[in-house]
Amino acid sequence: MAVFPEQVSAMSLDPQIETLLKQVAAEGAPAPESLTVAENRAFGRSFGSLAGAPVPVADVRDAAVPADGRDIPVRIYRPSTGAEADLLPVTLFFHGGGWVFGDLDTQDNIARTLAARSGTIVVSVDYRLAPEHRFPAATDDAYAALAWVAANAAGFGGDAERIAVFGESAGGNIAATLVQEALRHGGPRITLQVLAYPAVDRFDDSPSMYENATAPVLSRSYLEWFWGAYLSTPDQGADPRVSPARTEEAAGLAPAVIATAEYDPLRDQGDRYARKLAEAGVPVQHLPVAGAVHGFLSFTGSVQLSRDVLNQLSDAVATAFN
Repeated sequence: MAVFPEQVSAMSLDPQIETLLKQVAAEGAPAPESLTVAENRAFGRSFGSLAGAPVPVADVRDAAVPADGRDIPVRIYRPSTGAEADLLPVTLFFHGGGWVFGDLDTQDNIARTLAARSGTIVVSVDYRLAPEHRFPAATDDAYAALAWVAANAAGFGGDAERIAVFGESAGGNIAATLVQEALRHGGPRITLQVLAYPAVDRFDDSPSMYENATAPVLSRSYLEWFWGAYLSTPDQGADPRVSPARTEEAAGLAPAVIATAEYDPLRDQGDRYARKLAEAGVPVQHLPVAGAVHGFLSFTGSVQLSRDVLNQLSDAVATAFN
């Protein structure tokens, strides 16, 4: 984790986040944008250790989504609510990791909490990663997973007519893009989109990009490293499947809950996307989280704020289906 002690002490962070970041900073580590892809993936796997004890659910099983001659791994979490015969709503979950790292294990506890708290079946999607698979591989996988859920939900106890999407960081980018793609393709219908500190505008130049240029966890230079790994050419950044905030077709998108972190370069673009959706008539709930840094939903093991916000986002999913 890219954290430097002087960065931590200069901010009015949530006290428990500050303590955690100082502990990590004490271990010492080079700037992540100077590391290799493999080294960054090892760093991403370490995030799982910050989540705390696994939240229990009724059942977890792995499956595969067939797509164009390949399989997309998914993990299906069934909550301990409702009778086994009940068809439950389904939430597709997309992990973070800058499109470069992350898998079904790194944010397993977010998926577990989401299932247990929302009462929905969670399908976590192990989309292809860059730089081996650059844009639009991840978004293509997301739409294939959505179509598969809509066609096969009953087979794992899900209701194909009640689908939400939940994305964190780069996964928030993928989830926002997926909602737009579903609208362009005429379905499958999505009831709610939950976006946690999403990247939604490649060319964002708002104040938070400067105020938080050297923020803990995600600095502006590290963000540029991710964009460089994900995109093949700079002009791809204008594609709404890369920068969903640049869409000209916001009307009719699924209602949204968007959480942003105070000390995050991505803060203002998340806020602007919430405003854009609202101006287009889309019901939006924006949750600006004071004292938080990018990636804080992974800190549930020791940070009450992380647990509280993850619970709040999960409750929003439950409410959407009630």
